[in-house]
Amino acid sequence: MKQMIYNTALYLRLSRDDELQGESSSITTQRSMLRSYAREHHLNVIDEYIDDGWSGTNFERPDFQRMIADIEAGKINCVVTKDLSQLGRNYILTGQYTELYFPSHNVRYIAIDDGVDSEKGDSEIAPFKNIINEWVARDTSRKVKSAFKVKFAEGAYYGAYAPLGYRKDPENKGKLLIDEETRWIVEKIFQLASQGCGGAKIAKQLISEEVPTPSWINFQKYGTFAHIFADEPESKRYAWTIAQVKTILKNEVYIGNSVHYKQSTVSFKSKKKVRKPESEWFRVEDTHEPIIEKEVFYQVQEQIKARRRKRKDSTTQIFAGLVKCADCGWSMRYGTNKANKNPYSYFACSFYGQFGKGYCSMHYIRYDVLYQAVLERLQYWAKAVRQDEEKVLKKIQKAGNVERIHAKKKAVSALKKAENRQKEVDRLFMKMYEDRANEKITELRHAVQRYQQEQMELEEQITSLRDELQKMEQEMVGAEKWIELFKEYSVPKELTAPLLNAMIEKILIHAPQADENGERTQEIEIYYRFIGKVD
Repeated sequence: MKQMIYNTALYLRLSRDDELQGESSSITTQRSMLRSYAREHHLNVIDEYIDDGWSGTNFERPDFQRMIADIEAGKINCVVTKDLSQLGRNYILTGQYTELYFPSHNVRYIAIDDGVDSEKGDSEIAPFKNIINEWVARDTSRKVKSAFKVKFAEGAYYGAYAPLGYRKDPENKGKLLIDEETRWIVEKIFQLASQGCGGAKIAKQLISEEVPTPSWINFQKYGTFAHIFADEPESKRYAWTIAQVKTILKNEVYIGNSVHYKQSTVSFKSKKKVRKPESEWFRVEDTHEPIIEKEVFYQVQEQIKARRRKRKDSTTQIFAGLVKCADCGWSMRYGTNKANKNPYSYFACSFYGQFGKGYCSMHYIRYDVLYQAVLERLQYWAKAVRQDEEKVLKKIQKAGNVERIHAKKKAVSALKKAENRQKEVDRLFMKMYEDRANEKITELRHAVQRYQQEQMELEEQITSLRDELQKMEQEMVGAEKWIELFKEYSVPKELTAPLLNAMIEKILIHAPQADENGERTQEIEIYYRFIGKVD
């Protein structure tokens, strides 16, 4: 009988998490074990694939992908690892490779320590090993995040490089000190911004004055970013971008604060970065000496928020981006009617204007009518706040919270149900293992695949519901922020872009309605920042 020749890949992986297990998981130990096993079992080793420093939850590892490419090319028909955790710590993806991908490509898979060898038939214990390996990764991820949060709370900074204007304290790890050689660049950028200059104008001036960029400064200090400046003209050293300027202007590090978790991974399984809402940022104040005064910093933030593209008619910019059609949701375009003896400005639905009937109806409002209506509402609330702040606060909370409380209860109930089901599925996994061990059941594959899919769906649902609840919590406390804004602006006598953008989120314009007497009325809905619609 002709013996099967197994062209074998020895796959080795080690992450910082795995290092905690000691020498038994080191690359050296794995290599020695795998080579010895291959010799004893007469496996023809084609190559060794090593991902040193890569997490098991990430399947975009370079050598893992190289191994997959060699399988696709027909070079390999056998894969050997020390155990299942070396292949991966995401039980869904690991299971897909061991139960679907490898069998469909006629690849024999061996996990030595776990006693898994696909040539000897399906291993009923493998799915549970994969689940346990993922639990280990999940628990490790949680512990690492908790440890970093403690360090961040103490004011530690652990970025690869200190922000422009600062340097790392060589004697106190995680501490920032002002860099007297570069602080002037930060001060100059904020000075220009406080004078009304936008990001484009500031970047242009920095370039013209040949102010060095942060990357060029780091290259001079540490030799990093050499690839950026290799064979490039000298002007590359001063090639500021608008994005760089805006990042500096919005960075609270310059007022002495440390802000962490602005972005995070989707989950411990995925390394894809997502931007987190500001309510979830971890902010620690006064962790180091500031370069910019807080008054200047927040003045610049207001100017950034209120800045709009200039027009010939200065009145147009104050409502820019705020006026929407109530039916289709599109922005209302601004225009001027010059046909009459007395020209006037107006807003009209841009969707209707572009596509006509059948897409939306005519939504139209004169600029002066809108201006007066909005001014009166802001004046009303400002006066009410001055007269009885507590009464206004209760009124706003009552108007907005009834619906939010109902929605919150519904979301909390759904979250609790999903979390309970997730625990139940985990329990069912363990029960299946126990039943299989006691030979009460013989076939597990289909049940495991079904529960794996449900686990994935539950995790997505739980993440979504938690995000929704966090957003609701933020909205519930928004009334106090809104009151503070009104106290800051007092009773307005005119509308300005900074005022509108600070107080209002959007203005919805409804189509005009006529009653039986021909009386024409039109609804204007104002949605205020932090609290929504309360009028």
